[in-house]
Amino acid sequence: MGSLYSEYLSPTKVLEHYNYTKETLDTQETPSRQVASALIIITCCAIVLENLLVLIAVARNSKLHSAMYLFLGNLAASDLLAGVAFIVNTLLSGPVTLGLTPVQWFAREGSAFITLSASVFSLLAIAIERRVAIAKVKLYGSDKSCRMLLLIMASWLISLALGGLPILGWNCLGHLDACSTVLPLYAKQYVLCVVTIFSIILLAIVALYIRIYCVVRSSQADVPGSQTLALLKTVTIVLGVFIICWLPAFSILLLDYFCTVRSCPILYKAHYFFAFATLNSLLNPVIYTWRSRDLRQEVLRPLRCWRQATGVRGRRGGTPGHRLLPLRSSSSLERGTHMPTSPTFLEGNTVV
Repeated sequence: MGSLYSEYLSPTKVLEHYNYTKETLDTQETPSRQVASALIIITCCAIVLENLLVLIAVARNSKLHSAMYLFLGNLAASDLLAGVAFIVNTLLSGPVTLGLTPVQWFAREGSAFITLSASVFSLLAIAIERRVAIAKVKLYGSDKSCRMLLLIMASWLISLALGGLPILGWNCLGHLDACSTVLPLYAKQYVLCVVTIFSIILLAIVALYIRIYCVVRSSQADVPGSQTLALLKTVTIVLGVFIICWLPAFSILLLDYFCTVRSCPILYKAHYFFAFATLNSLLNPVIYTWRSRDLRQEVLRPLRCWRQATGVRGRRGGTPGHRLLPLRSSSSLERGTHMPTSPTFLEGNTVV
């Protein structure tokens, strides 16, 4: 065991594993690679910015402190960290990779695995919450809010455990024949385990949304028509984007398990599949924000404030002493409007 962990600081181990699994080692920093890296970093910066806006909106508006929006905030936090992790992963890829020690390599890949899996678990938690809301079950009462927090904590603990398994010992250091081609320091059995878990989550989300669809279809008399159609549209968008973004990555990892070393050239293009999967973190806040009027207004509030401030500074001949009025917490929430536990059926406001 001691000899295994002593290899974690070896400066030649990463090169040894890449030489074994890769046909050629392209260490040249070509213009096309620089352009691709720049585009990825710009995309990840957009992921960080839009998810940060969602987090600020949920934090500052007491109307968005219901269970549904707190789960959305957790999703935004995981997606934000996924964007940061992928920026770091991109900066430490290419020629830099071969100069990493195994522990640095595990930290690079593990952080991406943790944040991306946390995003997936957050989507599962949101699906569960939507099912509970549709069934009109008060699972998160004021005396039971700890259940919601426990669910959020559990999603992060499972993600940390899943992403940390390789650095704890489930890797292929010292066993080159058991190494993954896509992730040359990861054991193929670990890759299969991750694919299996994510596939189960995918099936669970599909099953939950199918059940939501059936419940909504069977309760037309209780649910307003426009709300029903909006909810079904949101469910379809979320499910479709999730499958489109993640299925190619799952497929390439599954193929990696069954392919012998250097027998599947498509595995050398796996970084494109992972980059495509990261788009899920870019699209999640767009879907949920623009399908909820309350959240959309709060997210756009800082942008409107900035535009107004810019406009005032640009009016040289404006009225002296003119100032911007301070922004209120949200949509005159202090008027005493009651916010139900589930925002699904709020009249004309929220259709998440």
